[in-house]
Amino acid sequence: MVKRVLVVEDEVQIAKILKLELEYEGYEVVVANNGKFGLEVALEGKIDLVLLDIMLPEMNGIEVLRRIRKEDELMPVILLTARNMTMDKVTGLDLGANDYITKPFEMEELLARVRSCLRQNTIISNVSNNDDSIVSVRDLTINNDTREVTRGNSSISLTPKEFELLVYLVSRKNKIVTRDNILKDVWDYDYEGDTNVIDVYIWHLRKKIDEGFESNAIIQTVRGVGYIIKEN
Repeated sequence: MVKRVLVVEDEVQIAKILKLELEYEGYEVVVANNGKFGLEVALEGKIDLVLLDIMLPEMNGIEVLRRIRKEDELMPVILLTARNMTMDKVTGLDLGANDYITKPFEMEELLARVRSCLRQNTIISNVSNNDDSIVSVRDLTINNDTREVTRGNSSISLTPKEFELLVYLVSRKNKIVTRDNILKDVWDYDYEGDTNVIDVYIWHLRKKIDEGFESNAIIQTVRGVGYIIKEN
């Protein structure tokens, strides 16, 4: 089935190029030139992925994302951000953006991220199919069917990508995973440029599951190598 991508971008030339490139890759593309119309199209229920610029007329991309997530927690959303918009990137990830890419960007990188987001549930589905639906590490419990995460008696709210990353790390417990491993297996692309998106997600994930449990942290850093989740 052909995937339908919504491009929410007010710069006409960029929107035109994105539409042409995505259609060449075999996607059906809808373009919205302002945030309000983009939100309306996104919530129609026939969109598989949203490419969302942050700086938009009528309604900015952060607000569009916020309203999308109120209605749909799983729709893949990739933010298009300016290089100096660090806080908007962090806010977007907090609100549940799956990924972001900084303008100006290489088209091949963007297309790789689109492919990755459209397959974002593959790892979770594989874990659910091959293992019990409920997975535990120490006092952390993950329910793959309901996507609920708890630590001790506390419920933890994760964005879709944070959940996917946690499931990936837990599925490889007692093994060191590198940033390159995560890029390849969770984001599903090889990229030699700015990969700090991994650091951002690990930071957010740690803040949610390890804050207050510093002496018993779930995610541990292997300096100069990567990360590990240990059973004990």
